[in-house]
Amino acid sequence: MRFFLDLSYNGQRFHGWQSQSNAIGVQQVVEDCLSSILGTPTKVTGAGRTDTGVHALQMIAHFDAEIMDSEINSFMRKGNSFLGRDIKFNALHRVKPDANARFDAVYRTYKYFITSEKDVFNWDFCYYFRENLDYQIIHSACEYIKDFNDFKCFAKSKSDVKNFLCKISGINWTIKGHQDILTIKSNRFLRGMVRCIAGTLIELGRGRLTLENLRDILVSGDRKAAGYSVPAKGLFLTSVEYPSDIFLTK
Repeated sequence: MRFFLDLSYNGQRFHGWQSQSNAIGVQQVVEDCLSSILGTPTKVTGAGRTDTGVHALQMIAHFDAEIMDSEINSFMRKGNSFLGRDIKFNALHRVKPDANARFDAVYRTYKYFITSEKDVFNWDFCYYFRENLDYQIIHSACEYIKDFNDFKCFAKSKSDVKNFLCKISGINWTIKGHQDILTIKSNRFLRGMVRCIAGTLIELGRGRLTLENLRDILVSGDRKAAGYSVPAKGLFLTSVEYPSDIFLTK
C-alpha cells in the first residue's frame, strides 16, 4: 500500500530535505525512522527539496508499506517517539498505488517571515530587518510578478532544471504589527526562488530598484541583476496541495 506522510520540521540543524553522502538531510532521518519501525529498508519521496536551514510546517512524502488502518495511531506514536525534537509526523493517509508526492502536487505555498523588532525567542525563524519599506511599490511588484511565468532570474545559478516556468497563483506581502510576511503559492518553485524574490522586493521597498528595473530583470533572466537572497531561517514551506481523488483515507 502507498501512503502520504504529512510531517513538519525545524530545518536549522539539517542540510535541507534531500539525503546526502556528506551531510544530514531530513529525508535520511525520516527513512531511518520508518525502516526501524517497519523492520525493512524504506525509502520516501518528498514533495520537494527545501534548502539548508529552511523549515516546513507541512512536507508530504510518499512511501510503500503494509500498515492497516487500525495500526496507524500506533505507527504515529512510535514515529514521533523515535524522532528527535526537530521532526514531527502529523498524519498518515493511504493513497492510490501510483500517487506521487512530488509529481501529483498541484500547489505548494511558502511563507517568508521578517521582523522589524529584535526578538530573542524567535531569532532562528525570521529575518531581522529594521529599515522602513515602501509597501506601495512592493504590492505593485507582487502583482507584476504574479503575471509573469519565467523566473530564471530568481533561480540559483547552475540550477539543474529543464525550464524555469512557474505558475504563481498568489503572491502577497502582509504586515502584522512588527512582522512582515511574504506568501507565495505556485505549482512549482526553483531553487532559491522565494528567498531571491523576497530580497528583490526588499530592494524595491528600499528604493534601490524600480518597477522598471524589475521588468528588465524578469525579461533578462539574469540572476545577478536581481536582488540578494535573504537568509534561509525565515523561510517555511507551509502547505502542499493535491487532487482529492488521490486519497483513499482522510
